[in-house]
Amino acid sequence: MTGSQTQIRKVAIVGTGLIGASWAAQYLVSGLDVIATDPAPNAEAYLRKVVNEAWELLAAVGVAPGASRDRLTFTAGLKEAVSRADFVQESVPERLVLKGRVFAQMDEAAPPETILASSASGITMDMIQPGCKHHPERCVIGHPFNPPHVIPLVEVVGGAKTSEAVIKRTMAFYLSIGKKPIWLHKSVPGHVGNRLQLALYREVLYLIQQGVLRVEDADIAVCYGPGLRWGVMGPSLQWHLAGGPGGIHHFVEHFFESLTILMKKLEMPDVTPALMQTVIDGVLKEANGQSVEQLAQAENKLLMELLALRAKASRTLP
Repeated sequence: MTGSQTQIRKVAIVGTGLIGASWAAQYLVSGLDVIATDPAPNAEAYLRKVVNEAWELLAAVGVAPGASRDRLTFTAGLKEAVSRADFVQESVPERLVLKGRVFAQMDEAAPPETILASSASGITMDMIQPGCKHHPERCVIGHPFNPPHVIPLVEVVGGAKTSEAVIKRTMAFYLSIGKKPIWLHKSVPGHVGNRLQLALYREVLYLIQQGVLRVEDADIAVCYGPGLRWGVMGPSLQWHLAGGPGGIHHFVEHFFESLTILMKKLEMPDVTPALMQTVIDGVLKEANGQSVEQLAQAENKLLMELLALRAKASRTLP
């Protein structure tokens, strides 16, 4: 099974909440058949609402040949969904007992060559796999960033029993639908993207608590400073540019010692109720009366436009 090259044409979505529904939109716009399942009341209505809203955004960029929302089907039965799938994207709530039970059921019902991927953000595959008695080697983490139909990054990491062939097939599949998958060769709490976000936000909280700047100014510092450049190329490659004609060699030789001294001075904030209230007040001031939904829609629209610009520059940028 681990060496199977079966083409992935049908994806099962197990759990159709915010993440699962967004994944469904991504797979549909990529020209795949999607069969979704969720036992929650009104799950199908919510799923189709999210897909329809996402479709309006995605259609402006372009959809794959043959892609259609009519290729979405819904069933209340998990066994029916996964038994007909070439690839499963599990996105049930982040509770270990629940994910473990769902994976055991999927492992029982899915064909041996079907890959079982989890959107888990904090639960590792080593914690999930023990309940999979048939083919634990085909179980893998495929953690997206929210919303999956907009943000390209997917973190792929296996467990101790996951085969390398399955990881490579998973990477290739995500790449084929326009995602930017990265292979985590070791499992760490929070994977990678969230750890990077938290490392930066730890310093944001420290600076706010020390009275260095306000919440809104911290957001400006990131968004209109390094964050703007990071949307073009990553921090390590940015250091290459900072080194001038000598590139990364010159930068490491002449600047990194002083940066290392500064890194050692970074401190953990004291996360108090007062600090959190300061953050809440600052965020609500920035939101300026706009709802979360309004802000998310504006963000998604701009992100799609930015990604379109990146695609045009793909020949000159990594």
